[in-house]
Amino acid sequence: MAWTQQEVRELKEGRYLLIDEEPCRILSIQTSKPGKHGEAKARIDAVGLFDGSKRSVVFPVKHKVQVPLIGKRQAQVLSMSATEVQLMDLETYETFQLPVDDETRAGLAPGGEVQYLDAMGKRRITRA
Repeated sequence: MAWTQQEVRELKEGRYLLIDEEPCRILSIQTSKPGKHGEAKARIDAVGLFDGSKRSVVFPVKHKVQVPLIGKRQAQVLSMSATEVQLMDLETYETFQLPVDDETRAGLAPGGEVQYLDAMGKRRITRA
């Protein structure tokens, strides 16, 4: 599990955050003023990178949260089947298979290159 810690007040829209052990991209952050006896709170709306579900959390702005280390890497398409594509990473030469939907499959061809995300042991094709 590759992640670092960061305070909520240091987060920005478009960056990443772990919510329920799932890497998520931050869509919006709203902060409230501190109350009479409390501290300011931040409401974070995010969307999961791998499952696409929306999540919302509320934390004090001084709270430390986990931020995943996201790797954007290049791979070459080795072969394709009906539901999966076999890829080879262009840096490590590691081969692996990823599921692919029909929309992404249309832009793939054996021998072509794709960009994929690698985070928390999960992978997903981002650009064909």
